[in-house]
Amino acid sequence: MIRLFHVPLSPFCRKVRLSLGEKKLEVELVEERYWEQDPDFLRRNPAGKVPVLKMNGLTMAESGPICEYIEEMHPDPALMPRDPKARHEVRRLVMWFDDKFHQEVTSKLLYERVNKKLMGQGYPESRNVKSGAQKIKYHLDYLGWLLDQRRWLAGDVMTLADFAAAAHLSCLDYISDVDWNRNTSVKDWYAKIKSRPAFRSILADQVPGFPPPQHYADLDF
Repeated sequence: MIRLFHVPLSPFCRKVRLSLGEKKLEVELVEERYWEQDPDFLRRNPAGKVPVLKMNGLTMAESGPICEYIEEMHPDPALMPRDPKARHEVRRLVMWFDDKFHQEVTSKLLYERVNKKLMGQGYPESRNVKSGAQKIKYHLDYLGWLLDQRRWLAGDVMTLADFAAAAHLSCLDYISDVDWNRNTSVKDWYAKIKSRPAFRSILADQVPGFPPPQHYADLDF
């Protein structure tokens, strides 16, 4: 049994879930309130972060290495191209979303509006929310620019880069923070991703106190 310790609105956990789902690997999801610093969880990952994946007798942390391990152990269907240049582009875009997009957008919108309340850390900082709402426009425009040149974000086939981007955007879509009308190419791309079987469990997520908008699980949003 593969077991994933996660929180529903973590883009890093969702990236791992999408990788597992695309490869049709069954996984037991264990919701982990990592901010409570449970001793058992800290033994699994002393960094105190999710995701943590238990698979093949191993306990693994950090979404990037986890996804690459899954890819190496289950290469079909491929989420990383064979060509070194193409692999670099996938990794570059994964880091774009997990680093730059996360710092400029996800942490400013999702973490302020949802995580603070869940963790009992007070109210959203309006300055951060305004900054995230402004910066996401730039990132959506960049996605549109990529998709004007390519079928998928990193090239002609779907890769881990698409799942990394969709993981962040799906979390923000859960709280209605994505303007899908800003770019038709981005909306069409997300509709393709959203329609994949790997996405089903994500669209079924429910966070108590934060109901998703009606369009969240609608494939024809």
